[in-house]
Order: sequence, then structure tokens, then C-alpha cells
Amino acid sequence: MARYTGPKARRDRRAGVMLSSMRKNPLERKPYPPGEHGRGRQRQTEYGMRLLEKQKARWYYGVSEKQFRGAYDKATRMSGVSGENLLRLMELRVDNVVFRMGFATSRPQARQLVVHGHFYLNGRKHNIPSAIMGTGDVLTVKEKSRSLEPIQEAVENVVAVPAWLEADHDNFTGRLLHSPERGEIDTPVEEQLIIEFYSR
Repeated sequence: MARYTGPKARRDRRAGVMLSSMRKNPLERKPYPPGEHGRGRQRQTEYGMRLLEKQKARWYYGVSEKQFRGAYDKATRMSGVSGENLLRLMELRVDNVVFRMGFATSRPQARQLVVHGHFYLNGRKHNIPSAIMGTGDVLTVKEKSRSLEPIQEAVENVVAVPAWLEADHDNFTGRLLHSPERGEIDTPVEEQLIIEFYSR
């Protein structure tokens, strides 16, 4: 199975952090892993800790193992810190940028909107959610798509847009100002453990 489609609450409890955009936090009611032995689990091995960090990052961005491994391979070939490069590549995906700009309420919804062709990238129709955006790239919601209920709801409820992005919700457009630094990425993972997992 390429992408996790099971219960989000169960997955979040397994990860120990909120990875989904659910309104209620399942960890408040059951702050332990799911399953029969969830409360009495022993300490994880080093391999298990690294595997869980990798899975948390995958679940957070909603990507398949093949996509995530490809991003890791690309990150290690880039200059700089590999772990930060990996998170940066995940943040610069079109579907994530749509979500971060406030044109979707979740990453799965952003991915669906992109696949269905509701956005222009630099003035051209774009439907590939995994494409990596570059500095100065402009995303625009199609004229006919601006009245869609999911997009309207997302724009009305947007809280904040990251500093590395610029979004004009009145004109349904946004721009990538620069690649995000590690301090501007709030992904709840330890990226070094992910690098250690793949380089073992």
C-alpha cells in the first residue's frame, strides 16, 4: 500500500504526536500507543526509534515510501545538512505549499485539489502535487475554482502563513519568497534519526 489510509487517531497515537488535522487530539484521551499491549510496551530499540521518526515524517506529509526515499536520495546529494534538506524538499512540494498558503484545510485535501487541476503554477495549469517549487514561483487558484466550498472554507479559516511564503487570499494567489530554514519548519520530527535510518 503506497499511502496510509487507516484510522488517523490510531496512527497519531502510534507516533505519539498529532500528525493529522483532526479537531480532537486522540492523545488527550488515550496517551499511549494503540493495541492490546499499548500501555505496557517496553523501551524501543535504536532501530525502532529511527524507523518511527521516518514513519512520522512520511505520515505528516502524506507521501509514499518510494517518494520519501527519493527525496532522501536527492537531499543527500545537495549541499548542506541532509536532514534539513530533506524537510525542505517536503515543504516545497506543491501540495504542501497549497496547504501552507491556506488554500486547503489539510494536505490530503490540497493534494486532491492540485490533482484535479484547480491551480496554476507560474500561469500554467498544474496537476502534479509532488513537484518541487522554486523561489519566486507563483501559485494561483483558477478563476472557476475560487467559489469551491473547500477553498472558500480554507481561506476563511486560515490562521497564519509561514514567513517564507506570501499569500493574497483576496486574489487567490501566493508566492514562494525563499526556501524555508529549519527554524521555519514546524515538522515534529528529529530529521537526523531519519538520515541515520536510511544510512545504516
